[in-house]
Amino acid sequence: MTCVLVVDDEPQIRRALVTNLTARDFEVIQASTGEEALRLVAERHPDLVILDIGLPGMDGIEVVHGLRGWTDVPIIMLSVRQDESDKIEALDAGADDYLTKPFGMGELLARMRAALRRATDLPDDPVVELDGLRIDLALTRVERDGAEIHLTRTEWGIVSELVRHRGKLVTQRQLLTAVWGPGYENQANYLRVYMAGLRRKLEPEPAAPRYFITEPGVGYRLEVPRGS
Repeated sequence: MTCVLVVDDEPQIRRALVTNLTARDFEVIQASTGEEALRLVAERHPDLVILDIGLPGMDGIEVVHGLRGWTDVPIIMLSVRQDESDKIEALDAGADDYLTKPFGMGELLARMRAALRRATDLPDDPVVELDGLRIDLALTRVERDGAEIHLTRTEWGIVSELVRHRGKLVTQRQLLTAVWGPGYENQANYLRVYMAGLRRKLEPEPAAPRYFITEPGVGYRLEVPRGS
């Protein structure tokens, strides 16, 4: 049985999530503070954490930082805040996904399934294969149907960063810092230009990308089909 930790200071939210998740055969444990959440993760080792950003005392961002010091447990953030900067801060801290309240249970369950699938199904492998496209981190090589595709150093930097975080949303800030270095965090136009070029080289249909996915205003994700 998959164990889910629900962390929220609003009792009605916790009750609703516990009821819905238990009905779907999840084992659910709950916490109302960040400090309690850290303790329960250490003691119970849940398979996934649903974490509200606006907790009293230690807030959700601080909890993510605390967890990411020692565990890769999938974390889905919840918040009533609409500000895009809050979402970016949570993802930069190490959260895997983010939902704004109010949200539908169907959407939460879909995001949970995706987060759990990424955590369990994606091998620690330097090679990703996508519809005839082969990306090999160890050999720093990209091939399409056996033929090598030339990438510039910057293009390779973007691709390798997305491959290392396959299935996860990588923020613009993360990509810009990793590829261009400190001081380029606000140069989102660089990414737009290079991502367009990469899609032309790597996507079967560049105008309708299947793998190099944009989350507008936030970042990019390398979408890897299950079993790839």
